[in-house]
Amino acid sequence: MTSLRSQFGVLRHRDFRLLWVGQSFSVIGDGIVIVALALYVTDLTGSASDIGLVLAANTLPLVVLMPLGGVWADRLPRQQVVVVTDLIRFALHGLLALLIVTGDVRIWQLIAIEVLFGSAEAFYRPAVSALAPQTVPESEIQEATGLMRFSDNVAEFAGPALATALVLGAGAATAFALDATTFLISAALVVRVHTRSRGTVEATRSAWWHEVREGFQEVRERAWVWVTLTAFCAALFFALAPWWVLGPAIAEEQYGDLAVYGIASAALGIGTIAGSIVAIRWRPRYPMRVGMLFACLWPLAALLYATGVPLVPVIVAIAISGAGIALFDIWWLTALAERVPPGKLARVSSYDWMVSAGLLPLGFVLAGPLAAQFGAVEVLVVGSALGFIALIAALASRELRMLRRIERDPVWPSSHSAGDESRKLPTG
Repeated sequence: MTSLRSQFGVLRHRDFRLLWVGQSFSVIGDGIVIVALALYVTDLTGSASDIGLVLAANTLPLVVLMPLGGVWADRLPRQQVVVVTDLIRFALHGLLALLIVTGDVRIWQLIAIEVLFGSAEAFYRPAVSALAPQTVPESEIQEATGLMRFSDNVAEFAGPALATALVLGAGAATAFALDATTFLISAALVVRVHTRSRGTVEATRSAWWHEVREGFQEVRERAWVWVTLTAFCAALFFALAPWWVLGPAIAEEQYGDLAVYGIASAALGIGTIAGSIVAIRWRPRYPMRVGMLFACLWPLAALLYATGVPLVPVIVAIAISGAGIALFDIWWLTALAERVPPGKLARVSSYDWMVSAGLLPLGFVLAGPLAAQFGAVEVLVVGSALGFIALIAALASRELRMLRRIERDPVWPSSHSAGDESRKLPTG
């Protein structure tokens, strides 16, 4: 068994260490946002439709603007993109905290702030995804990816727990003020990062829409990429959107306590923390095949939650499914970083976010009206079942099933060799 110290050995690289700590603060803020918004709007209006509108306002610009964010993350210094977008998000949720303090918050104000917040995040996410591999040797990309996802997964636990405690205890203003502060801390750390070249600088630039098309071409050439994105697009629409919108209402209906939703979200985070630690070093021969099987556990756990299975087994199932999500996510991001040309990685990452979350805003908007018509429990039950089918169907792709891990020597490669390696797609 590899020691915990060796698993975290990639932190010996100063620039990755700064990025990781800064990212850790930033994603805790992200983890607070969704649950805090759902709980706050539930308390403010009691309307699932209002929750859906606010969450859609956060997600829609993220989907629409992501390809443009990927282009600029490949054009500009990625570190600067991360810092600027952290500062913008700090300002927006700082403003939201002030509005809540005044006691006169309207839904339209929440929607406007979340549209701007999601727009900033559309530039942040592809930039930070492509920045991490520039701070470590090629041979340590999986370890770096694992630790980046580890911090995300800690946020999956800490964010909902903090959001639940603060919104239901100290108040929503405190929750969003803390959220804003995490982005400010992140910016202060990431601004000190220096990166290595992985062939990301190009001598000439074409029009931005041509660069967007180049990113699409990289996705289209790889069946294992577009099949995965299509499967998650369906799974997030059917299963995740109802979970976020209807989760609080189902907690009250099935378990008699709104806080159960926060506990369930925190359990998901505990599982992802454990899964990300395991995935830092576990290198299955066929990572996408094993990862997709693990990813299928999440909609099954959501199904148990929706049907009102006793709380203890539900929490255990959700935690196990969180570990499955983490395992898939780290192997998926590692495969992208190793196989996509470095100068196009941010654009491909933008398509990852855009396609996967493409129907999520529509899912947010529809969840409330569908629940009013058929019932919240029924909507999440059917959605979870369809989400499971979408994920398991992805395994019909032979290229996805047979994608094999890349073995590397622990050396710093030249930038041109990194680009050449990314074209190799070893299959069985």
